[in-house]
Amino acid sequence: MSESREWTPQSIQAEIDALKHQPGALLPILHAIQDRFGFIPEATVATIAEALGQTRAEVHGVISFYHHFRTTPPGRHVVQICRAEACQAVGARRLEAHAKARLGIDFHHTTADREITLEAVYCLGNCACGPTVRVDDRVLGRVTPERFDTLTDELRTRLLKVVG
Repeated sequence: MSESREWTPQSIQAEIDALKHQPGALLPILHAIQDRFGFIPEATVATIAEALGQTRAEVHGVISFYHHFRTTPPGRHVVQICRAEACQAVGARRLEAHAKARLGIDFHHTTADREITLEAVYCLGNCACGPTVRVDDRVLGRVTPERFDTLTDELRTRLLKVVG
């Protein structure tokens, strides 16, 4: 995930203007906005729709259809758990239940301290080493509940070292 930055109407318009002339520009625009700001602000849906000659409902429909897109800022770290069949066969469902309980959140939510956003993904291409988790841009295989706890503790400890 790219580091989130504050968005402005002008910065959103720049992303739209750079891509709006491409065939099927909606998805590239949504990806560009999320890559740059970490999410697609709800307030930008009307701007995107107007630029592309679409309705707000059409744009919102695409955003809500794809689990990849988010409309609120993510936590400092994004943790994704693979839910594809190969990972499920080696314990991903157990890991998923553990992660939700440990973090106290469901998929597509962020911890109260704004540190970790938990997301589901449907294949990280690491099928032989499941269950697989991606932490920010790092793909990790054979993640057990115990290893998950260590990973999330390390994410929070790094923050404490930087702040403290």
